[in-house]
Amino acid sequence: MLNFGHNNERMKDAIIDFLKSDGIAHNLDMSTSTKRDFMEAFIETIQKPRGWNYKMQFTGPTGTNAVEAALKLARRVTGRETVIAFTHGFHGMTLGALACTANSYFRNAAGVPLNHVQRFPFGKSLQEMAAVYSDASSGYEPPAAVLVEPIQAEGGVNVAAKEWLKELQAFAQSRGALFILDDIQAGCGRTGSYFSFDGMGLDPDIITLAKGIGGFGTPLAMNLVKPEHDKHWSPGEHTGTFRGQGISFVAGREAMRYFEDDSFLNEVKRKGEMMEGSLNKIASSNGAKGFEVRGRGMMQGLDTQDGALAKQIIARCFENGLLVGGCGPLGRVIKLIPPLTIPDADLEEGLKILENSTQSIAEAA
Repeated sequence: MLNFGHNNERMKDAIIDFLKSDGIAHNLDMSTSTKRDFMEAFIETIQKPRGWNYKMQFTGPTGTNAVEAALKLARRVTGRETVIAFTHGFHGMTLGALACTANSYFRNAAGVPLNHVQRFPFGKSLQEMAAVYSDASSGYEPPAAVLVEPIQAEGGVNVAAKEWLKELQAFAQSRGALFILDDIQAGCGRTGSYFSFDGMGLDPDIITLAKGIGGFGTPLAMNLVKPEHDKHWSPGEHTGTFRGQGISFVAGREAMRYFEDDSFLNEVKRKGEMMEGSLNKIASSNGAKGFEVRGRGMMQGLDTQDGALAKQIIARCFENGLLVGGCGPLGRVIKLIPPLTIPDADLEEGLKILENSTQSIAEAA
């Protein structure tokens, strides 16, 4: 959610000006010039260049709210209950989104059954899935939606192949299910394009966005919904107190300026190559341990194959002034998601800390 760094100066100045002008800080669902400015900028900068005409639905302020709204709408549109989700997926902590989340640690906190979801292996052959849904005696109910992250961030920085996503979309379309792409963590410029699935020829029914869309750390979440699906909502049927508030719209409008030409995203790609190169160096020097590197742009992961080892490396990094996190099975993948605006010198320093910390821990292991 801090794609543009802590207290981004441009956003901070815009927010201060907004507050000093006595701008409307909170307006529930009513229209304001601030909300309009954000929407117009998003349409001009993001939608029109792609030839899109998605409706913009502001949900509750977090990613899980966006997922809940998407699931509810998919079930309304199709009249079905079951959602297809995938191993290692993460979609949120509220009950509907949590049912689609795979991690048992998070699921066990629910306190109630997490139903109406069928799960299949992420990134693997869809032949078995297609077979069971084609068999009238399989017992599998027709799905309301297929929900997937093009890049699983919390799941271990697992990158879905273009052809797999296209096959998955065709599966959904052939069975009258909505194809929902969760780009909440990997979107908003993180991978070197605004969406992590840009350039793949995909046509999702719903795209869930949050985190970096506001840019300053203030909460904002939004679904892009095809108009033919959006019309299934009745007025006021899905509402909430914090469906986009003034400060987030101001910061989000400022964020859009980063994407008015290709210069910013070209920098993200360049820095992503720096990160990937550094991680590959670490992996090659630990070949016996089977380290692997995966990711795209400025979302990169180092799979240490060992959760305990990764935790030690993360702790050593913290002691040396670098904050990184673990993800994936047993936290064995060290995930790097620095601000997209990070100066080269800071990025290089952080990567060096990671390299030195990894080597000192790996050699002692």
